Amino acid sequence: MAKTLFLVASLLLLGNVSFLHASFPPSLIEDLAKIVMNNYCSPEKLVGMKEDIAAATSNTEVLNIPDGELLADVLSNGVQTTVSDPRLTVSYEPNYVPAVHPEMPPLPPEQLITILQSTIKLDILEGNIGYLRIDHIIGEEVAEKVGALLVDLVWNKILPTSALIFDLRYTSSGDISGIPYIISYFTEVEPVIHIDSIYDRPSNTTTKLMSMSTLLGERYSVTKPLIVLTSKNTKGISEDVAYCFQNLKRATIVGEKTAGGSVKVDKLKVGDTDFYVTLPTAKSINPITGSTWELTGVTPDVEVSAEDALATAIRIINLRAQVPSIIEESAILIANNYAFESVGADVAEKLRELLANGEFSSVVCKESLETKLSADLKTLSGDKSLQTATNTPALPPMEYSPEMYIELIKISFHTDVFENNIGYLRFDMFGDFEEVKPIAQIIVEHIWNKVVNTNAMIIDLRNNLGGPTTAIAGFCSYFFDGDKEILLDKLYDRSSGTTTELRTLDELTGARYGSKKSLIILTSKATASAAEEFVYIMKKLGRAMIIGETTAGGSHPPKVFPVGESNIFLSIPTVHSETSAGPAWEGVAVNLVSEYAVPSSQNN
Repeated sequence: MAKTLFLVASLLLLGNVSFLHASFPPSLIEDLAKIVMNNYCSPEKLVGMKEDIAAATSNTEVLNIPDGELLADVLSNGVQTTVSDPRLTVSYEPNYVPAVHPEMPPLPPEQLITILQSTIKLDILEGNIGYLRIDHIIGEEVAEKVGALLVDLVWNKILPTSALIFDLRYTSSGDISGIPYIISYFTEVEPVIHIDSIYDRPSNTTTKLMSMSTLLGERYSVTKPLIVLTSKNTKGISEDVAYCFQNLKRATIVGEKTAGGSVKVDKLKVGDTDFYVTLPTAKSINPITGSTWELTGVTPDVEVSAEDALATAIRIINLRAQVPSIIEESAILIANNYAFESVGADVAEKLRELLANGEFSSVVCKESLETKLSADLKTLSGDKSLQTATNTPALPPMEYSPEMYIELIKISFHTDVFENNIGYLRFDMFGDFEEVKPIAQIIVEHIWNKVVNTNAMIIDLRNNLGGPTTAIAGFCSYFFDGDKEILLDKLYDRSSGTTTELRTLDELTGARYGSKKSLIILTSKATASAAEEFVYIMKKLGRAMIIGETTAGGSHPPKVFPVGESNIFLSIPTVHSETSAGPAWEGVAVNLVSEYAVPSSQNN
């Protein structure tokens, strides 16, 4: 520390500042350093200070500064730099009179009521939302004297509310002993919770703050929403309250990052001088994080300006009030529409259990609700297609000229003919039958006719992400003969309760490839949706050898359902291939005849 102080002093001397002989006692730096060593809340940051004190006693150069306030500034910069803590300050105050905090005198009830009403703001907002602002957190001693009045005038009005906004944006003072009082009103009676630990440096003791089993008033329900508002002016004990609530997961913190103060700051006189050291003498160590909010401040769960914090909190509470109905309506939609009835019923039941267990109690916006709901649905079902969705209106179809269609088709399909007259056909998306139908002749002329006369064919679906299944029957038909109608698959639609048979078509645009020539289909873990349905059919009927990786295990294209009036939408697979042996490929993928890891960049 002393090295830093002398560096600052040397810079002042180099700046042509004229000084008289030492105006302050040589012991000043040593006494200052000893106060810091014996009282600063984090002794681990003071390693090496004894050596600095020894150096300071033999070098009084810094004491040549004749002005007390200027010297105090130099000393402040020195100690702050040494321990990297801006909370340590040195002041020069010849007229300082230590403040004495008198005990609270007995006051008649009417005066107590007036005082409480001037320091506490209470309101019941629209929607039965409680609002409570306290600018000073009282301690145990005061609570014993005014507790009954607080319960009658404030707390009993808060209890019936459906949610509470606790405003600490203006709270910069308080008493450590008040922390358990506040936290306990929002926790269960049992078990007793370790809320915080306070380490006091002067006494070298650690006090555990525990939740209280007995309170004057009733406890606020642990399931009702609690929002704590903060600002950059939230300081000290109020920061500890916010941090404890946050890590107990009992409240959502909304507002600005707090000041990063301390639970206890003392002002100590330096020897017989008029210099004083202000420093944190105690620190909070949270039992959950093992860390503290001091210096760094409490980072809100939802960071907004202090001015917007209240409105944001109200929006969060209103959203959470809608969550139970959103989850229930989602459960009903899934149970009634998911392609596999037993899976749908199981997902719906587990979704309700998540709600009952408070899993959705921390959502702060529509987007966070959608993200969580989507992740939960995928986890519960094992189906990547069961998720939340956007309800983006379909774009109107673009008008293409014949020339544009030709160029588009050339880009969408890749063909080649390898040695021994082996055809190669790659396409990465299935189109809707009604959209493909008008350009079928163009596809035949520019794509199909290049490979239809080969001796064998490789169909590359390694990058095919699927699409509508409406064109499946037509595409399959090219690889069977036209003299006999073949049942390809049965598709059961859970929403309508109907079964549709996919059969080969009698009439096709262009020539058939037929059922006799060899056919190999390449797949990868990216092969999904309609592509999987095609692979499943061709494998089931023994028409093709499947080579590559196991497919994605997706689903038939899902339908989008609105969840009540919430403006949230669910993407629910409603169709499955009908089989008595369980799922055909949906959710479990197509297992292959021969499985190889085939690089997707390889075209042969």
